[in-house]
Amino acid sequence: MSSITLIGTGNMARTIGTLAVAGGNTVEVMGRDQAKADALAKALGGGATSGEWGAVPAGDIVITALLADGVVPVVAEYGAALAGKAIVDISNPFNATVDGLAHHEETSIAQEAAKVAPAGAGVVKAFNTIFRGVLEQGRPNVFLAGDDAQAKASVAAFVESLGLRPLDVGGLKMAHWLEGMGLVTMGLAGNGVGHWDFALGVDEFTG
Repeated sequence: MSSITLIGTGNMARTIGTLAVAGGNTVEVMGRDQAKADALAKALGGGATSGEWGAVPAGDIVITALLADGVVPVVAEYGAALAGKAIVDISNPFNATVDGLAHHEETSIAQEAAKVAPAGAGVVKAFNTIFRGVLEQGRPNVFLAGDDAQAKASVAAFVESLGLRPLDVGGLKMAHWLEGMGLVTMGLAGNGVGHWDFALGVDEFTG
């Protein structure tokens, strides 16, 4: 099983933390508000602990369960404390009207985080195409993008411990297109599907 640290105390941190504990993983929670981090760790149970903001995370996998504009600053703030860690960015940088990405170039939050991450850290994009309710109740595919093979393999093993299917889409530059897939899910929810209880996935045909 994996050891993970959740940076963030919001709904996605709670959902991923709940699944992680159920999957037998070791879980640590960090948040700027220590009381909220303590409370979430207690709510997760299963031996989950809370860590001090900015300290070296206990987890080998560090999940930044933050809004898109908070990910890069936090990775930069943690700095050397993240050396040797697999850093997982789950965010979606939508524009104000949710009909495009906030980027004005072909990049992603994960790629920008990698620029400020310390040597030896591997950044992986994952979980951003899945609505929280589906993650809580369903068994969606989890798309992964990253350049560090070891980090990606660690995250894939963690995803499997949750009873989910990891699907590697390639290098970290593919994180930009995973963010685009996140935007597609929003478009489908508001139009062709018309609700939030679905996820994008892959069906394989063999003959």
